[in-house]
Amino acid sequence: MKPSNRDSELTRRRYDRIASFYDYLESPMEWLRFAPWRARLGDQITGERTLEAGVGTGKNLAWYPSDIAITAIDINPRMLARARKKADILGLNTMLVEMDVQDLAFPDQFFDTVFATFVFCSVPDPVQGLRELRRVCKPGGTLILLEHMRPGGSFLGPLFDFLNPLVVRLVGANINRNTSENIRKAGWRIRREEYLSSNIVRWIEAEP
Repeated sequence: MKPSNRDSELTRRRYDRIASFYDYLESPMEWLRFAPWRARLGDQITGERTLEAGVGTGKNLAWYPSDIAITAIDINPRMLARARKKADILGLNTMLVEMDVQDLAFPDQFFDTVFATFVFCSVPDPVQGLRELRRVCKPGGTLILLEHMRPGGSFLGPLFDFLNPLVVRLVGANINRNTSENIRKAGWRIRREEYLSSNIVRWIEAEP
């Protein structure tokens, strides 16, 4: 199923609006929590070829293994431009490409590892995006996700549902998605799901 051009363009426009100050917007949480979790990627990315979906401004670049060919995509050219500057500073030979994760221009079973961090909250059709990652992942390969999700409970869950339309309008991210369930709907088998911050932020590893 092809993604909606209208929904994809809306996502591009949202990130156009915040690209110039996106890193500053998230810097408190990066310093306090996110960066140590991202650092785990360096030990988990394996194989000859890897794909990062939704590289954004390049917050994961510092933890890319030096001996693996990594392709990184993002739907927004302004975010990619900032990632390219960081890649140049780090001296990385990484291919950075403007592309929609819902419609990947890669062959089937091409990558050993596919990963994304805090991305599937903003993909218009997350199940379709996860299906595309599964399509391009080799048999025996790995999906790694670091994601925030809708919390459980009778208070926080409904609160996140209530706040979600406002958060989407402001920064383009849905805070009430059940990404674990979306992973299963896309055909992946979850082999590890670790709660990092309550049941909201999770580290997930899955296989096709």
